[in-house]
Amino acid sequence: MIRILLVDDQSLILRGLKALLKPETTLAIVGEAENGKVAIEKVAQLHPDVVLMDVRMPVMDGVAATREICQQFPQTKVLVLTTFDDDEYVSRAIQWGAAGYLLKDTPPDDLVQAIHAVDKGYTQLAPGLVQKMIQGQIPSLTAPSPPPGWDELTPREKEILGLIATGASNREIAQTLFIAEKTVKNHITNILHRLQVRDRTQAALLARDYPV
Repeated sequence: MIRILLVDDQSLILRGLKALLKPETTLAIVGEAENGKVAIEKVAQLHPDVVLMDVRMPVMDGVAATREICQQFPQTKVLVLTTFDDDEYVSRAIQWGAAGYLLKDTPPDDLVQAIHAVDKGYTQLAPGLVQKMIQGQIPSLTAPSPPPGWDELTPREKEILGLIATGASNREIAQTLFIAEKTVKNHITNILHRLQVRDRTQAALLARDYPV
């Protein structure tokens, strides 16, 4: 059972999400919050697995709350769910630890699947956002120092990471580098471990900020 905290300043949206998710036997709504400050307090009290986080709210917005929750409660995943396809919000939410960023017009079945995915540690982004971020159409924050493990990447791993950032599949990478697909998978496993990221999407975003 995945425990969910709903965060939105509009009661109509909260009621709609509750009605949508209540029939799902694998999900349980354990609480609600009307702004980011209350959300942090509720996470401390309720220890939800996943927080569905709105962005623009009074007192504390969802991006600031996401940063605090991800720092203080790393076991809780934040899935941003908003009406705003705002480039800066997307960039900040993901870089500060959000496990996903979806729009509120996401089909119900896709939302449920996304909740399950982020609970398992995967990153979920609305269609088109991954490519926009990789291509640099969504602005990055001022780049901090390279992440842990970056300098430990081998030349081959950096080569594969660069291809991942272009959107290439494992098979396409194998064909490009004239190596076995199993070898590509092994390299990707090493890359994710060295960079301490959940999946190839996060690895690709790092490759954009720190060109290989």
